[in-house]
Amino acid sequence: MPTTNDQRLMTRIGYGFDSHEFHSGIPLRIGGITLAQDRGLSGHSDGDVLLHAITDALLGAIAAPDIGALFPPSNPKWKGADSSVFLREALKRVRDAGYGLANLDATLILAAPKILPHAAAICGHVAELLRVQPDCVGLKAKTPEGLNLENTAVAHVVVLLERTKRARNATSKRTRR
Repeated sequence: MPTTNDQRLMTRIGYGFDSHEFHSGIPLRIGGITLAQDRGLSGHSDGDVLLHAITDALLGAIAAPDIGALFPPSNPKWKGADSSVFLREALKRVRDAGYGLANLDATLILAAPKILPHAAAICGHVAELLRVQPDCVGLKAKTPEGLNLENTAVAHVVVLLERTKRARNATSKRTRR
């Protein structure tokens, strides 16, 4: 297992999963992009399954609490919140831990809309939010054939983090000595 003198792993992998049900009268947001659709994804926040799964993957890679623990649905503050807020906090925690995102691979499972016409815009926006090049963000979409998930959107995400520097808390402890 590759480590350095400070005993932190050089790379870390995180996995995130999220799912939401479609409902009428809600905007459909995937990857921070609003897609023209008559139904959107219900959720306590904006229901963005892709950003939620990315957030959990980032947090999981550094063994941090998950999205539900950090932004509990029981807190009215997060009702209707833009999911990019959650993603930015996860990314801050990753950087504070001394890591940066190497790449991300995501799979969306949903019956509609077709993602291909929107894939470049979604990948571009996600890359911008994560401050990485667009070719570091992979996105695939599958239909839920035979799974009885026609009214649901599911996102699976894997991230690879690379060590960038000493963790902020480790650095600050050394400076206090």
